[in-house]
Amino acid sequence: MLYIIAEWLHFPGIVNLIRYQSFRAGAALMTALVIGLIIGPRFINMLRLRQGKGQPIRTDGPQTHLAKRGTPTMGGLMILVSLVISMLLWMDLSNPFLWACLAVTIGFGIIGFMDDYDKVKKRSTAGLSSKLRLGLEFLVAGIASYIIVSQIDTNLYIPFLSGRSIPLGPFYYVFAAVVMVGAGNAVNLTDGLDGLATMPVIIAAGTFAIIAYLAGRIDYASYLGIPHVPRAGELAILCAGIMGAGLAFLWFNAPPAAVFMGDTGSLALGGALGAIAVAAHHEIVLAIVGGLFVMEALSVIIQVFWFKRTGRRVFKMAPIHHHFEQKGWKEETVVIRFWIVSIILALIGLSTLKLR
Repeated sequence: MLYIIAEWLHFPGIVNLIRYQSFRAGAALMTALVIGLIIGPRFINMLRLRQGKGQPIRTDGPQTHLAKRGTPTMGGLMILVSLVISMLLWMDLSNPFLWACLAVTIGFGIIGFMDDYDKVKKRSTAGLSSKLRLGLEFLVAGIASYIIVSQIDTNLYIPFLSGRSIPLGPFYYVFAAVVMVGAGNAVNLTDGLDGLATMPVIIAAGTFAIIAYLAGRIDYASYLGIPHVPRAGELAILCAGIMGAGLAFLWFNAPPAAVFMGDTGSLALGGALGAIAVAAHHEIVLAIVGGLFVMEALSVIIQVFWFKRTGRRVFKMAPIHHHFEQKGWKEETVVIRFWIVSIILALIGLSTLKLR
């Protein structure tokens, strides 16, 4: 909103900074951070009063988690509120990429909210049926894919290889939707320990803020040999907003957590990262930067597949963060070491910009 006003009135002097993407990205981060910190305590109190016993805890999981009974869930609402307000203030309202990515963020957030509500209401960890949830996710992702792909080509660009791509044609619509749904559910599976998913999402968002800004600049994109996506630079503002909202939530989610983000937050944030990666044409790089999320999702797939085949387990428990807990690692040790892995993967992802 402020960008449109600035473009219309041509503010003089320092106020003209509103027209710069880098300034608005920093402003979006700080706005989301401040809003999140302000509304956090009230949101947590409201959730605690309405939910009573809080999020249901798996009885077959690590026994240390039973102490978390009573912790409210759906904290992702805090993230969504602070993020959306920040974006409406600082984004370019005419940018289709931002609207598509926000549609995925809010749409997946609503689906996650429905799932969390069902769990709390029924006092069960089951939630919505997997078929219904996936169907709704692909519906939202499909609409966003149509909007995004109408602005870009349908090539899949290969990192580390300059100018190399695979033409997917109409199949790219399906591929884009799969990236969004896959990212949303991968982050959702990672969200099992206090702060475990939040910081890697912040790291990934910061990485894609850089990637999106560079992809949106034809001079930088040409120099680096990455695909140029006109107007993709505005995605850096969304990434910065995610960072700010995530940092505010982490303030309350740090061990011992006062609130869980629930599927409301994890699905929304994962879907947002997937949509941003598609819009910036760095889908494969997302698998590198978000390698921790990929590892968590693969651990579940491998565990289920192998158990059905042989009746034996590959891991002590899946997702894989529970495997390390069962091996005797403290929760804080698992979380911090996984954060370190996320930082390393983000650096590898950034290296794809130049190593071509």
